[in-house]
Amino acid sequence: MPRFAFSISATDGAARRGAIAMERGTIRTPAFMPVGTAATVKAMKPEGVRGSGADILLGNTYHLMLRPGAERVARLGGLHRFMGWERPILTDSGGYQVMSLGELTKKSEEGVRFKSHLDGSLHMLTPERSIEVQRLLGADIVMAFDECTPFPATPEQAESSMLRSMRWAKRSREAFDGGEEHAGRAALFGIQQGSMIEALRRRSSDALIEIGFDGYAVGGLAVGEGHEAMCGVLDFAAAMLPAERPRYLMGVGKPDDIVEAVRRGIDMFDCVLPTRSGRTGQAFTLDGPINIRNARFAEDRDPLEPGCPCPTCTTYERAYVHHLVRSGEILGAMLMTEHNLWFYQRLMQGLREAIGERRFAAHSAEFLTRYRSSLRRRP
Repeated sequence: MPRFAFSISATDGAARRGAIAMERGTIRTPAFMPVGTAATVKAMKPEGVRGSGADILLGNTYHLMLRPGAERVARLGGLHRFMGWERPILTDSGGYQVMSLGELTKKSEEGVRFKSHLDGSLHMLTPERSIEVQRLLGADIVMAFDECTPFPATPEQAESSMLRSMRWAKRSREAFDGGEEHAGRAALFGIQQGSMIEALRRRSSDALIEIGFDGYAVGGLAVGEGHEAMCGVLDFAAAMLPAERPRYLMGVGKPDDIVEAVRRGIDMFDCVLPTRSGRTGQAFTLDGPINIRNARFAEDRDPLEPGCPCPTCTTYERAYVHHLVRSGEILGAMLMTEHNLWFYQRLMQGLREAIGERRFAAHSAEFLTRYRSSLRRRP
């Protein structure tokens, strides 16, 4: 198996169907990556995540460097062995998390000095340290360290932030290439920044392409700008990135966000939404999300989503899951999360099939009409 090889097997408009081949397995695209923040996809065993159809997981550099510590994970054989997941893992750079700590951080050209949210201890995260942590974890896809531009931002703030991210991208590339054995089997992605401004996104893309990466991410979205603004940026941002490399939209998202992003040429996604929603009682269905805590489900004999092939829907009724969630039983969160992960992977498989058969426009229109119509009917 090659270190990293991306191939496109079909296109339909800007939408692409393809695959990323790596040593630990092939990632079918468009792909959704469940988030395993602290070396676990919450409420799921690894075999259950794989059973849902996931080809790759996301691990969080910030959380893992603080607990249990990247050096400890390395001593224990790396993140794959530590968490019992032998397929590819993408690790984020930790940049978004440290930037979100607000008053607990101090940014400089060197990096970000921050206080741990766990115990207040001081740490410094630089491009070099971020890459080192991801190497110690044994990530298959490593993300360059960047500054997540706040929203809203003035043009001056957006430009300054983007330029710093590009300088950090170059340092990340150099640190990654110095990783010898790990660099020989892993891949490095750069992150496009520039806020909502097309000219800045173009400058960022040009800088990243000059440095050279295995894949490219669109960063700085899903930060409060809303669906329409996000789609507006993707109308120009995705096409600025090399067509022969995978394009990753970070932190997205809702099912309709994903469909619209695939329409614009995005190949990879991650989001905590299916797992977080599962723990709070929200189940995703083709007819829109439902809140299983609602009293109307107390004696409902249907599965969470009629026709869904997941183990939860083929075994349990809404009434039982309603009881578990309302009672605060751990099994309730487990069943809801399992269903949601299956829903997201079914969504991605449907998109891949539609692109391969060149019926993406009809498929996406049918999905969005059905999914959104139920949302509009709700008070």
